Amino acid sequence: MDELGAQAAALVARRPRDARLRRVGTSRAGTPLWLLSVGHGSRHALVVAGPHANEPVGGATVLRLAERVLADPRLSEGADATWNLLLSLDPDGSRRNEGWLPGPYSLGRYFRNFFRPGFLEQPEWLPDGAAGARLPETRALLEVQDELRPFLQCSLHGVDVGGGFVELTRDLPGLARRVAHTAARLGIPRELGPYDTLYWPSIGPAVYRIPPPRRGDLAAAITEAAVESTWFHPHRHGTVTAVVEAPMWGVAGVEDGTAPADADAVLRTVSHTLRHDTRILEQLLARIRPFVQGAAATEPGEVRPCAGVGEAGKLSRAGVVGPPTTDAADSRPRHDAGRPAPAQAATPGLLPRTLLVPDAARLLAPVDDYLLVCPGLADAWDPDVDTSAARPLPPLNTAHLAALRIAGRRLALRTAGLLYQLVVASGSDPAGVLPELDRLIDEWCADYRDGFGARWISVARQVEYQSRVVLSAFELARRHTPVRSRTGEPGWGAGATVPMHLE
Repeated sequence: MDELGAQAAALVARRPRDARLRRVGTSRAGTPLWLLSVGHGSRHALVVAGPHANEPVGGATVLRLAERVLADPRLSEGADATWNLLLSLDPDGSRRNEGWLPGPYSLGRYFRNFFRPGFLEQPEWLPDGAAGARLPETRALLEVQDELRPFLQCSLHGVDVGGGFVELTRDLPGLARRVAHTAARLGIPRELGPYDTLYWPSIGPAVYRIPPPRRGDLAAAITEAAVESTWFHPHRHGTVTAVVEAPMWGVAGVEDGTAPADADAVLRTVSHTLRHDTRILEQLLARIRPFVQGAAATEPGEVRPCAGVGEAGKLSRAGVVGPPTTDAADSRPRHDAGRPAPAQAATPGLLPRTLLVPDAARLLAPVDDYLLVCPGLADAWDPDVDTSAARPLPPLNTAHLAALRIAGRRLALRTAGLLYQLVVASGSDPAGVLPELDRLIDEWCADYRDGFGARWISVARQVEYQSRVVLSAFELARRHTPVRSRTGEPGWGAGATVPMHLE
């Protein structure tokens, strides 16, 4: 995160007449939210990086976009446009992923250092509507949207394992063809049946339309509904939002649009595997939870009880990356200095020893979210379970089935990785779960690598793919959207920029 901000500040110092950096908000932990603006046009494009903490490529993409706009006047003066680039919407969460960001880029290292907050702590969602937005990051984004009234908003996301795809709030004719061309040039698999868009209409290969938001229970919102979000909030201004997904580990099977030989057999395997993995993880959590008690400070000045302590099964409501290296199974960090001591036998009659984990609530919230939705997903995907009261599965191609297999494994791996961090951060393993978590993470990552053929995609290719898709969406949206955006910065000029560290 520090490198991302420093590079943006250096760019502004180099081109002060054409670019500026301003603080548009502050995160829960007091981190500035920086907006880099390039150009002087009356029509605004807004690009949001880092909405999900474990998806860092957007930070590098916004810097690449800024350089391209500065180098090509057709993208600014020629289009009467100003590019507004939010460096990171969740800088606090992004910092929690810095354990894997420098590399080496192996699946084991990624999932052992994975962090993504619980569903209700993710800043793009509006579970209580815009008026009820409580996260400062969310409020900051809403204010920027209402200030700029952008004709285009791009939200930059990453797919840990799978392929690239785009989600739109309104069709941009021609985008699917451009995405296909870009993906082919860069060797990026297109995801033709993403888990995220299972119930959404397709408006072209690897391009999907986000349905208008609807109210529903939280489990449904996570898995199949378009809930209220910052994607739709600026719709009133004529904004079209494009959610641009770029994969980190590519899987060729996600672009196989053929009819499967036996979809039911695959669905049975996927659902049974998800149930089996969920039971194992629930048992591990049950062993860990009694040792995590009391209150845990999660942000400066904030103290809250550890998520879900004593309430098993209840839902908690609680940058720039370096060069890639090989995806070796044995490249995971071993935490030699801070690794927990071997398990100690419990003494009859004594209370279990408390694990002191300052951010236990933040780690347990997404664990509870994942374990909440897994049983329902397994039932929804199982052809032998009567789900007549639920939403039936749409017709599935081979790509859909690959995406569901990947999604089930992803939920298990994320949960295992968060539990692993919880134990490692405590410096102790009184429940004796760490060897089992190590084994599961290794086994499940090997399945991704060997069973799915997941292969690392270089950071340079991820950034180039995402940048080209955004530029394509910009060109098409400029043709097909009314002029309603406005400048939110009266008095923009060539005045000196205050360096971030001196603000």
